[in-house]
Amino acid sequence: MSSLKGKVAFITGAAHGQGRATAMALAKEGVHLLAFDIARPLTYPGYTMGTPDDMSTLQEAVEKEGVRCVLYKGDVRKDTEVKSAVDLALTEFNRIDILFNNAGICAYGLAHELGEDEWDAMIDINLKGAWLTARHIIPVMIAQQSGNIINNSSVAGLRGMRRLSHYAASKWGLVGLTKSWAIELAPYNIRVNSIHPTGVNTPMNDGLAFLEGKTPQEIGEASAGNLLSVPWIEPEDVAQAVLYLVSDQARYVTGSQFVIDAGLLTR
Repeated sequence: MSSLKGKVAFITGAAHGQGRATAMALAKEGVHLLAFDIARPLTYPGYTMGTPDDMSTLQEAVEKEGVRCVLYKGDVRKDTEVKSAVDLALTEFNRIDILFNNAGICAYGLAHELGEDEWDAMIDINLKGAWLTARHIIPVMIAQQSGNIINNSSVAGLRGMRRLSHYAASKWGLVGLTKSWAIELAPYNIRVNSIHPTGVNTPMNDGLAFLEGKTPQEIGEASAGNLLSVPWIEPEDVAQAVLYLVSDQARYVTGSQFVIDAGLLTR
């Protein structure tokens, strides 16, 4: 029997990409879900990614695995909405065992050319959103004397990257949160880790490719620099890392940075 069966996970950015793959992987292990997503298309000039229907199709797919999936459409930048989602999870499930801080955005821009609004959006969604969500869930886990928090960082959270200074800053910030929370929460049997994927094959690549005037494949091949001959990894690879880190097999792993980079960081 899975050590995760019957547990409850709270996933931000759950509707597609890495969040969706992780939701499905956890559901297959018998984990119930609170799926949190803004559920609004991400729009570039002439290009739109994602639809509100992504949430309902996720719920349907998850519940086919024999577990419950409760949806909450909200913005991780808004404290009242995050709190309402946590309250809903407690009403429906009476506990939260796993937090996957996954909601995030990515965009290119030279540091000195970024507008203040571009900087704020990146930091507020990628970093502040993770803090806001954990701020409401940590007390729940402390009361339970158990829990797992996974912060979805990036290889950009362990190195600098051209035209991604604001993105890298947000992802390095998640490392600081991870290590600090691991220290603070260890007495309560709460483990905290971050994961650091290289480029992942998600719809976000389509939007970035549109901005660059290239295909998603060209974007992956040009930016990855992986030792292994892949332009990117799959969302399911990230999901498997999360499964390991929240399982009993990783019971002594906390405050760590789990890298899934196809060898990128060896360069």
